[in-house]
Amino acid sequence: MKVPLLDLKPQYNALKQELNDAMLKVAESQYFILGPEVENMEKKFCEYLNCKYALGVSSGTDALLLALMGIGIKAGDEVIVPTYSFFATAGVVTRLNAVPVFVDCDPVTFNILPSDVKKKITKKTKAILPVHLYGQSVEMDEINPIAKENNLFVIEDAAQAIGTQYKDRKFVGTIGDVGCFSFFPSKNLGCFGDGGLITTNDEKLYEMMKIMRVHGSQPKYYHKVIGGNFRIDALQSAVLNVKLPHLDNWSAKRRLNAELYTKLFIEKGLSEETGKISFDSKNKVLLPKAIYKSDSVKNYHIYNQFIIRVEKRDQLRDFLIKNEIGVEIYYPVPFHRQECFEYLNSVDSDYPNSNFAAETSLALPIFPELTDEQITYVVDSISEYFNK
Repeated sequence: MKVPLLDLKPQYNALKQELNDAMLKVAESQYFILGPEVENMEKKFCEYLNCKYALGVSSGTDALLLALMGIGIKAGDEVIVPTYSFFATAGVVTRLNAVPVFVDCDPVTFNILPSDVKKKITKKTKAILPVHLYGQSVEMDEINPIAKENNLFVIEDAAQAIGTQYKDRKFVGTIGDVGCFSFFPSKNLGCFGDGGLITTNDEKLYEMMKIMRVHGSQPKYYHKVIGGNFRIDALQSAVLNVKLPHLDNWSAKRRLNAELYTKLFIEKGLSEETGKISFDSKNKVLLPKAIYKSDSVKNYHIYNQFIIRVEKRDQLRDFLIKNEIGVEIYYPVPFHRQECFEYLNSVDSDYPNSNFAAETSLALPIFPELTDEQITYVVDSISEYFNK
């Protein structure tokens, strides 16, 4: 049986006519850059996320970059980021000649560790950039007070967490000063190329980022600030307008898939329970844990990825690939171990949780259209690997 890591065709086929009609409508209008389709998308996201302002941008990376530009990050400023994340989280900081300051991750959620954040704040720190990794919220009730106490901005990297709720309250991306989302095709809500979104409840900040989105021009050809070309295409917005109403159902299916994985791993004797952080005879496979699961929270975890941890991870990966199961390593090299950041002179032992995650983590297929039979095959194959 073949089990791809991700298969986007079933989702497209289910919405094919509606998506094709939406794209054709844009083609017939010949209005491709910003305009009504983008404005409609921004309005829909404000309603969905319950925020005041939303700004469609060219990618999740550009959302982060524009957010940092909007709050005035400049050369020499320090921005606190998790060392365990997708490269854009730290890359955008260095593009502004600012300094990324790395912190370790939580051993259960993989998210930024608030206690480590406190230790890294200096007089040069201007912002904290927490990442809601794999679809679960950071502990924002700890991050925001730290930021407030030190007069820092909070830029939420919610690239993998569109629709994730924090405890029984707000959606991620609306809790800090700015939220940044990605619509890369592999995300829970993906467009047909690159696309992103910025959210904020700060009118002044919104207006500044809106101007910066078009090279800092207002009115056209008159520039008080320097921005960039951060515009989202109307075609991508049209795709998102069709897909957004289905997002919660897709997230719910991902949670069901995660629950089945968990049930089967425990039944196979490969794991005792979720949230374990060390290996033993009862926990050969360490399973992810949904921290904010409760009856009052609808989207407590949207499982952009289903991440297990195993010893000798690379051997298991090779075994599963031979059995036609798609897997991926997110992320094999934390920022503090990246060659391009050697100049920061990070101490490797300062990041034990991130090192452990990077050396043992493996992403299994979790997309909504995955069948129970495919999930069972994946778990059976992993059980075979451990029992061979």
